[in-house]
Amino acid sequence: MATPGKCVLAALAICLLSLAVTEGMSLARMGTELRCQCINTESRIIHPKQIRTVELIQSGAHCPNVEVIATLKSGQAVCLDPSAKWVERIIKRILESSKKEQ
Repeated sequence: MATPGKCVLAALAICLLSLAVTEGMSLARMGTELRCQCINTESRIIHPKQIRTVELIQSGAHCPNVEVIATLKSGQAVCLDPSAKWVERIIKRILESSKKEQ
């Protein structure tokens, strides 16, 4: 039969283990959010009918680069080259539409 001291010690160990796991998950999530998402960029033209969404991520402490991530209708995420002329036009349209919504 377990003594009350052993039960308290076991409960404390479970709480500490739980805390360590959730803190580790939080740190892992932070690690992916505080870095550049795009390693390589695509400059070839992608037909607009293939694109589902476009996400524009401004440069900041997490990454010195402006990142443009297009999600295709196939579900594939593609990092676009923000200096490509066709991508610049997409960025311009996104920024103009966000100004209209404000």
